[in-house]
Amino acid sequence: MATFEDVDRLARALPEVTVGERFRHRTWMVAGKGFVWERPYSKADLRRFGDRTPPSGPILGVSTADLEEKEIVLRSGQAGIFTIEHFNGWPAVLVQLDVVATDTLRDLITDAWLAMAPQALASRFLHPE
Repeated sequence: MATFEDVDRLARALPEVTVGERFRHRTWMVAGKGFVWERPYSKADLRRFGDRTPPSGPILGVSTADLEEKEIVLRSGQAGIFTIEHFNGWPAVLVQLDVVATDTLRDLITDAWLAMAPQALASRFLHPE
């Protein structure tokens, strides 16, 4: 079971990460771009679930490089990864922290960072000297 403390540790392990706030929720950023963020359900989200029970626990929003990557992540079948109507057409997925595997969470956070990091920074990270 992962926590927001795990998210903080994993995100801050990446180069040039700062932590701020967007929409009153903690957001981890690189070069001023949010790549992961706390994402509780809004009242509108809960209404859209209707009589279905929403995934429980702390929820994390995670950017993807594009909509194609989003679909690949969703189709991977890994526990704890899902989307909601609000995210239709937007390159991001949601993650149930109390369900997702730690290795999966680390990969999602790293891929989100790579999607938002400036190209030169991402290149230095992927190919250190």
